[in-house]
Amino acid sequence: MANKITSVADLTDYGRVQLSPHFFMRDMLYSEIANFHGIQNIPNDPDLALDAGRHLATEILEPLHQAFGGVTVRSAYRSPAVNGFGNEMMQAGDRAYFCAPNENNRASHIWDERDKDGYLGATASIIIPWYLPRFEKTKDPKPLAWWIRDNIPAYDFMIFYPWHCAFNIRWYEGPSFKLIRLSDGINSKDLTHKGADNFDGDHSDQYPDFPRIR
Repeated sequence: MANKITSVADLTDYGRVQLSPHFFMRDMLYSEIANFHGIQNIPNDPDLALDAGRHLATEILEPLHQAFGGVTVRSAYRSPAVNGFGNEMMQAGDRAYFCAPNENNRASHIWDERDKDGYLGATASIIIPWYLPRFEKTKDPKPLAWWIRDNIPAYDFMIFYPWHCAFNIRWYEGPSFKLIRLSDGINSKDLTHKGADNFDGDHSDQYPDFPRIR
């Protein structure tokens, strides 16, 4: 892969890179902010973004796909320009722009920049279509959260939102607290994290008829 993406041909080839059996880099580059405002959502360090994306896809998204028969990626990679603009708009009071500051999103949505401790990471915002009918009836994301806690050991952090049970899930190569957080779109609360009384052990009674990873 070229050090920089400088043409449509470069970007086309980059989007064709297969991160795992069911996920390609093109799946990770969509952004409403970028599309609406005409800001390029292209990595400054394409190879580093691919490295992080392969871990996310292989260790987290692929097992989810195998268990539930599909994963919809809503948002994943954000360039520093896209994320920074989104945070500026959010700070100005527009809740349609839901972006943390760049410093907090390095090694998260900004895949091609390591965090202040030098660690690599990658976050995607996803939906599990299999779970949608249940969520529409119960409005409860916790069964899915507990299933992932027990079955996807590579996750670092998750936060669940009320819109179609969309959630952010992060792969991170650094130390992890395994935090799971529930948000109503404005406020949030922790469900569990490493060291919490409810973290260890088997939580399968919370998701009795869920599928297994095939």
